[in-house]
Amino acid sequence: MQLSNEEEDYNLSLSKFESMLKTNKVLFFDSEEFEEIVLHYLDMGKVALAKKALKLALEQHPKSTGLRLVQVEMMVYDNKLDPAEKLLNELYAIEPNNEEIYIQKASIYSKRDNHEKAVELLKTALDYTDDYADVYNLIGMEYLFMDNLELAKENFMKCLEEDPEDQTALYNVVYCFEFLDQNIEAIAYLNSYVDTNPYSEIAWHQIGRLHYGLKEYSEAVRAFEFATYTDDEFVGAFMEMGKAQERLKMYSEAIESYNRTIELDDPTSYALLRIGKCYEKLGKKALAIKFYNRTVHEDPLLDKGWIAITDYYVRQKNYQKALYYVNKALSIDNENCLYWKRFASINKSLHLFEEAEYGYRKAVEYGDYSLDTWLFWVDILQFLGEFESGIQTLLQAAEYFPEEYEIEYRLAGLYYLIMEHEKMAFHFCNGLRLNYEKRTVIKDLFPTVWESQMIKNLIIQFKK
Repeated sequence: MQLSNEEEDYNLSLSKFESMLKTNKVLFFDSEEFEEIVLHYLDMGKVALAKKALKLALEQHPKSTGLRLVQVEMMVYDNKLDPAEKLLNELYAIEPNNEEIYIQKASIYSKRDNHEKAVELLKTALDYTDDYADVYNLIGMEYLFMDNLELAKENFMKCLEEDPEDQTALYNVVYCFEFLDQNIEAIAYLNSYVDTNPYSEIAWHQIGRLHYGLKEYSEAVRAFEFATYTDDEFVGAFMEMGKAQERLKMYSEAIESYNRTIELDDPTSYALLRIGKCYEKLGKKALAIKFYNRTVHEDPLLDKGWIAITDYYVRQKNYQKALYYVNKALSIDNENCLYWKRFASINKSLHLFEEAEYGYRKAVEYGDYSLDTWLFWVDILQFLGEFESGIQTLLQAAEYFPEEYEIEYRLAGLYYLIMEHEKMAFHFCNGLRLNYEKRTVIKDLFPTVWESQMIKNLIIQFKK
């Protein structure tokens, strides 16, 4: 009941102040009321109002230490560090045991990147404060700035000992554990935390996330379940639980989890896509397609949605339908290398080799430098009899893969076909050096070259 009265008084103070601004009447507020009003506007990012309130406050209470400390905070906010420090020194002469003076001084040193001095001042503040949690949290942040994750973690833990409900400190502890690659230790810490704080949905969610990262999917599901028991509207926990259930091939349960996120919030393209994937795994093709279509309708720019629906039809060997969808995707984003690679692959399956060559060329142009894309492209060029273009493409690929036998053997074959035997021999020997066992690549791609006496002689020489 007391809290409710405090809130009511606080709201009345704000209303009274805003009314005063509208009417230009000067009303009286006590110094604590003014402090709350100024800090409220600062927290809201309404700096002009905060400054106006502070000016009026200091006119009514020029000697209030609390208001002058708020003035310091405003100066620090505006990066006026020297005048802020001067005012703090004046206040220190009056109230040397005021912890807020040390905290604000620490803030100034932190802004000047002197984090060691900031920590020293905050440790002094611990001698005078009643709010240990806040000071430990600030010390933890300073250690984070210094990249001292162990000491940061230690201080965030102390903060949680003082105030177990400080969710920011909890997130920071987990961040430190993860940064230090101490995921198992993080789980142990969080398990001890939930022993005394069993209704912390944030802790359960973090436990689940850490187990998921360690591929301990059953434990992850259990932790996410506890998070949703504590907060049955925790969208993130339902989403993560669905991902873990998918990993365990619990597709029906995963669909339930993803559907719950849609009930609680606007449908996300990610949830719709995952539901489609789950239905496909369950063999429910009509429902899978329905959700893939909903995915691309919800977010036409999500490439994973178009890829899912295109790949679905490729798996069904319905290449015309697959081509229809990849063309729709390209009409929205024609610089997406993932779309172009699929465009090429589908046209290849339809024996439309010129279109396939164009697709692979575009895929590389827009950033797909994976080896298989280069090789598919060259093999199509070879099929089309464009040997010179094939060689140029392979030489380009060799810049990314300088020691790749697949490239060397193809170069050997193509140089043979254009009668450049010296270059053929150089690249064939390179291929033998890189992977002798795979020399039959030549046999598979260039059977006439494989049968030539020149190749046989090179193999004999290499063996010697």
